Amino acid sequence: MKIFLIGISDSREQTLSEEVREVIRSHRHFSGGRRHHEIMRPFLPAEHDWIDIIPPIDDQIRSYGRYEDMVVVASCDPIFNGIGQRIMELHPEAEITLFPHFHSLQMLAHAALLPYQDMHVVSLTGRPWRALDEALICGERMIGILTDLRHHTPRTIAERMIAYGYDNYVAYVGEHLGNRAEQRVTRLSIEEMMERDFGYPNNLILLRTRTPERPFGIPDEAFVPLEGRPRMITKSPIRLQSLSLLGLHQAQTLWDVGSCTGSVSIEAKLQFPHLSVVAFEIRPEGGALLETNARRLHAPGIDFVPGDFLEADLSALPTPDAVFIGGHGGRLPEMIRRIYPLLSAGGRIVFNSVSDESRQLFLSSLADVGTGLSEETLMAVDHFNPIHVMQATK
Repeated sequence: MKIFLIGISDSREQTLSEEVREVIRSHRHFSGGRRHHEIMRPFLPAEHDWIDIIPPIDDQIRSYGRYEDMVVVASCDPIFNGIGQRIMELHPEAEITLFPHFHSLQMLAHAALLPYQDMHVVSLTGRPWRALDEALICGERMIGILTDLRHHTPRTIAERMIAYGYDNYVAYVGEHLGNRAEQRVTRLSIEEMMERDFGYPNNLILLRTRTPERPFGIPDEAFVPLEGRPRMITKSPIRLQSLSLLGLHQAQTLWDVGSCTGSVSIEAKLQFPHLSVVAFEIRPEGGALLETNARRLHAPGIDFVPGDFLEADLSALPTPDAVFIGGHGGRLPEMIRRIYPLLSAGGRIVFNSVSDESRQLFLSSLADVGTGLSEETLMAVDHFNPIHVMQATK
């Protein structure tokens, strides 16, 4: 089958090339959003069929297979975080001809006179915060953001940035780009963006104004401690060695079991921003403590699972590539038996032992699941007891 992908602006006055006009004149079957249908109606043949694209979109895209050809109308560049990519995935055999328009972030950069060759693009359209969190932690100089109507608006983006201390950007917000009558571009601070509502469709470009300092190894005193237990924290040198043994450069998901202050989760997220980090803590105050420290230390995007790890529903969580056991409440063998079958191939478990008894318990727990120790480091920090940093690999 043949599919023609036509990108258009948001304007009611379209300027279409003669080649695009001929494609439209010579075909009958069309698809796109309802807004696209209204914009394109003056150009369409009197006798035409139109398939509305309504989320979830896969069923409509699959229906294209019933036709020999289909003309799909989309906003801007259909293969730039758009429907075109999904069409290619669902119809890999199709012969596709693309007629792109400037995409919305290009139009915003043009309107604001911002050279954009190094722009880092983040799509939040119907997607989670993870890509934006990663870009902020990495300190990208220029971040172009595709928003959505309800959950990821300029206001909610600003609220998240302020909550985690990322006020080191200035924002350019574009509204109704491509619509000459309604287009508007506004430059404002993140605080100002948090107080405003904007017309939709919109998008924004963030420009970094300063680069905050970030130590390699967060000082222990930077964390708010567990009330009454100020020493209950994985100390910075031990924390960094634990992260090293977890092998997080290639990992996608880290589970921090017994997160307490969140020191390992937060250090991991800041050093490896691509990671999906899930923290487990049985103490009722664990979630609030983790969130306090995450905001204090600029580490958005850590998921928290409260309660007993051994009773937690893990079915909806991503498969761990690395697991740090920071607390076990005397039930280390049960934890290992639960974790090991879920661990991805080549995944690692790291445990810090402060006594020979807990070291032997970890070794015997590994033996119970058919594996053993792959690496071990003995470390001592100041006047504290020596600690065995122990790694097992599946």
